[in-house]
Amino acid sequence: MATDLERHVEAEGRSELVKQVRGMINALGVKYIYFQFVSVTGRIVGKGIPADHWERIAQKGFQLVYGSTANLYLDRHGHYIGYGPEASELVGIPDPETFCQLPWDKRLARVFCTCFRNREEREDPGAHLTSDCRGNLRIMHNEFQDKYGGLHMRMGTEPEMMWLKKDENGNLDGGVTKPNCYHIDQFEELRPASLRVIEYAEQMGFDMIQGDHEDAPGQLELNWMFDDVMRNADRLTTYRQICAQVAREQNLIACFMTKPFMSVSASGCHHNVSLWKGGESVINTLHQDPLGGMEDVFSYLEGGENTFMPDPGTDERKPGPIGLMCIGGVVAHLRALTAIGSSTVNSYRRLWDTGFWAPVFSDWGYQNRTCGLRVSAPGRFEYRSVDSMVNPYLMGAALLKAFDDGITNKLDPGEPEERNIYEAIKEGKDVQRLPMSLGEALEALDQDEVIKSAMPGEMYRVFTHYKNDEWERFNHTVTSWDVETYLDYLP
Repeated sequence: MATDLERHVEAEGRSELVKQVRGMINALGVKYIYFQFVSVTGRIVGKGIPADHWERIAQKGFQLVYGSTANLYLDRHGHYIGYGPEASELVGIPDPETFCQLPWDKRLARVFCTCFRNREEREDPGAHLTSDCRGNLRIMHNEFQDKYGGLHMRMGTEPEMMWLKKDENGNLDGGVTKPNCYHIDQFEELRPASLRVIEYAEQMGFDMIQGDHEDAPGQLELNWMFDDVMRNADRLTTYRQICAQVAREQNLIACFMTKPFMSVSASGCHHNVSLWKGGESVINTLHQDPLGGMEDVFSYLEGGENTFMPDPGTDERKPGPIGLMCIGGVVAHLRALTAIGSSTVNSYRRLWDTGFWAPVFSDWGYQNRTCGLRVSAPGRFEYRSVDSMVNPYLMGAALLKAFDDGITNKLDPGEPEERNIYEAIKEGKDVQRLPMSLGEALEALDQDEVIKSAMPGEMYRVFTHYKNDEWERFNHTVTSWDVETYLDYLP
């Protein structure tokens, strides 16, 4: 019986895609390829291999220690997270449709990979590696489409981040700009960085649609067109790589840390989500001839039926039945979802620094930014309990599981809250608060079997080992705050 790895390599049409990549390598003059996948924290890991070996790697793959899915990271007790040194090595198989030239050095290209257990493993040889978050999202989205007759998720993300300066020693020296929200002059101040990011992004398949200066020092949000949940996650990952490269070129810090400064807004990453039937992938050439990568990199889903649209003759703001059930699923699991969307100790600085529109309640509304979820426009909702450090593959999979639970069990989200949630509570509304620390969020996750199922097999063990260690490290660390508060506390 064929293994998952063998079925993936021999999938219909893949051999032709492998040949197309060879044609691009030759035509574009690519000499070296980054074979990359994504770790549990969203970090990009993998290997660099000369392009001469493309066909061999496309067929056989490359090997890397299992622990690379957890950043090969030691916990505070000195134990490797997820996998020890005795573990075997994964096999990374490139997905040729994701091949794309790097615009800042056109001798190089990148390709995303799917990870499998080693062929020589005694148990489940060649099976999907369950700690591969990107591979898991593909599997779960395919299962969701099979279960619901082709119903699929489209996603658009709002990646806030900050451009920070360095001092003469290379250390953080504040933001490039002042914290003036939507200020065009501050936007102009960031023009050298933003235009370079846009230039590179368009050459890597992004349909860039808008951007603005947000209300923290050096804080920028640049948006691209929404798409299939997997392709959008790949683009968000690529966007972070692009920003890191521009920062190197301009001697800046591209900061995706959620909250480097108090008393100003943190960096969120709102997810705008909808479920569709039908539609087709259409190439958006973005004024490029020829394309610097495979057609799939430059394609977007267009058309089809958006099942979140309001029913005719009803409240034009209120989603249709499928949308309402999906909202019901998300609201029911918001506390556990927070562990994935707000996945670091620093994430909760965003929730504690009140007055900056961060969501802290398990409720939904229309244009209500005090709720964890709002219907931002007809046909989609905005999941708000998520920040700039999110792993978009884990988040996409978790939202799919919440949607599935909502549709399967016809979960009713209740009526939308149109009041400021704080005023509603004063008036007697009983609403659950979101977790206010990473530790509390991890406890909520551990009690939620639906959201845990978004991290199958070894994924949940790796994620919780990593994140519980992060929480423990924080709690056993003496900070400058401790010293400043308690040094002369007595007598």
